[in-house]
Amino acid sequence: MTTATTDERTLARLQREHGPALFHFLLGLTFGDRQRAEDLLQETLVRAWQHPEAFDAPYDSMRPWLFTVARRLAIDARRSRQARPTEVSDSVLESAPAHDDTADSAVHALDVREAVSTLSPEHRAVLVQIYFRGLSVGETAQALGIPAGTVKSRSYYALRLLSRNLPGYSSRSSRLSSASRDTASATST
Repeated sequence: MTTATTDERTLARLQREHGPALFHFLLGLTFGDRQRAEDLLQETLVRAWQHPEAFDAPYDSMRPWLFTVARRLAIDARRSRQARPTEVSDSVLESAPAHDDTADSAVHALDVREAVSTLSPEHRAVLVQIYFRGLSVGETAQALGIPAGTVKSRSYYALRLLSRNLPGYSSRSSRLSSASRDTASATST
């Protein structure tokens, strides 16, 4: 059993005569989405190819039939998109924040806790106030009852001691400082 289809010349003429107007109509229905409009235009022309009896209709132009088919296809496409979850493009996935591995952050937290416990009570008190409670130097000085200069000095030396006690930190900082020294010596010569 063979199915009758529209011949190629008639379909090509149909596309030349009505394609641009049909595309602009579909562009409006798809809110400017050119790819969807092109897909719907192609599907509309496939329907015209599959239904040669539409050419025998009593009206002079195929345009009303094409626009009706295109509008119905656009409505069906919109309904089917609403019935399933929205599609996520690659750009959305790339801009999504990456979640760190919780095991790594737990290990880092334990390392920091252990390194902070090796500090003297005075140094630890300053770091707790500044870095863990978020106080300013002045607020820390007032809370601890010491001068602001002492707060700055203790925080500087406490951070220096932490850099030595934290695993992997001192090797990174020495690599960075040697790289910056190399850059400085290269620019001075």
